[in-house]
Amino acid sequence: MNMDDKIITEITPLSRKDCFYLVDRFKDQFTFPVHRHREFELNFLSNCNGARRVVGDSMETVGNFDLVLVGHGIEHGWEQHECTNSAIREITIQFSEDLFGETFLGKNQMAGIRNLLMESSNGIVFPLTTILKVHSRLERLSTADLGFNGLLEFLALLNEIAELGDYRLLASSSFASVNPACDSRRVQKVQAYIDENYKEEIRLADLANLVGMTPTAFSRFFKLRTGKSISDYIIDVRLGHASRMLVDSTTSIAEICYDCGFNNISNFNRIFKKKKGQSPKIFRDIYRHHKKLI
Repeated sequence: MNMDDKIITEITPLSRKDCFYLVDRFKDQFTFPVHRHREFELNFLSNCNGARRVVGDSMETVGNFDLVLVGHGIEHGWEQHECTNSAIREITIQFSEDLFGETFLGKNQMAGIRNLLMESSNGIVFPLTTILKVHSRLERLSTADLGFNGLLEFLALLNEIAELGDYRLLASSSFASVNPACDSRRVQKVQAYIDENYKEEIRLADLANLVGMTPTAFSRFFKLRTGKSISDYIIDVRLGHASRMLVDSTTSIAEICYDCGFNNISNFNRIFKKKKGQSPKIFRDIYRHHKKLI
């Protein structure tokens, strides 16, 4: 891929001597392109109804409020789309990967925040109920002295979000190149097999045999542990890899279709649009539009 076609890697304003960076601003439109950075970012938006949020291979139109946590370099950004409000508020909090350190983050009291930061590789969106519960803390933090007391308020905010525990992952694990979380060794074994062989035909009987179960028993077991049928899981893995290729390469959509395990282009287009909300071509065009903004 041409260097000019790459997603921008932002050099954030976060100083190496600061625990976190916060900016509270009003704007009349979204102009910054989809980008990535290694720092964690908690981003709150209000008056943003109709804007489109892009996090990895997730593209969604947002409501009047949006609260998202991203980390580990996942691509993210917001675009104008159907938003007509001229008084969009944005509170952005960025903090480095080494803020807590492995030893501190490994303590029992940090379990909630630790899990939150791990899952931010996919991008996390929080529901309106969570936003309303933490909004007053966000307001206090936005006006606080960013010294020690501000740090305590920031940690309390992260902890409250983690304790509420109500959130949804955005980008697929195959797009974000992370291992999906599961405490079952059998499921982990099957997930690893699928990720290695998604380009090929994958038979239910072979997966069941891999973990010593009958196909019927395995199907029930897999859905119980992952919340997805085995066929839906395989499709999601293939779509994640296809989305990554759409973003990172100039490979034709037809080639991507077959390279990611789909057997015909019309079926690929139909499934992609159903799962992602737009066709592969529009998905790629959205990313290309953001690249041109650089």
